[in-house]
Amino acid sequence: MDELLERVREGYERIEAREAYDAARRGEALLVDIRYAALRERDGRVPGALVVERNELEWRLDPRGSHRAPEATGHDLRVVVICNEGYASSLAAESLHRLGLRRATDLVGGFQAWRAAGLPVAS
Repeated sequence: MDELLERVREGYERIEAREAYDAARRGEALLVDIRYAALRERDGRVPGALVVERNELEWRLDPRGSHRAPEATGHDLRVVVICNEGYASSLAAESLHRLGLRRATDLVGGFQAWRAAGLPVAS
């Protein structure tokens, strides 16, 4: 699995928590939280993030899809995928690249890094 993650991550530049927070505040990135509901309930959520569980991600973010979220405005959208620790989000970001979302990336360290950086968390 480590080798797969390494190969996947070579295809794009990952983003640190503070940079993701700042980009979202400036309206330059869409934060997408793919954690399970139980983790969001236990640990809190990222304020302003679009919540899309992993099994629905491609359906909701494909700008051409009939089931897309209103936030899925186009292929130039900068999406920052957030999972719990930064592993599943890498695979999810790679999948979004295959859909044509070439600016998709993921958060290094996931939600745990976000919280450790002292960034806002809602209950």
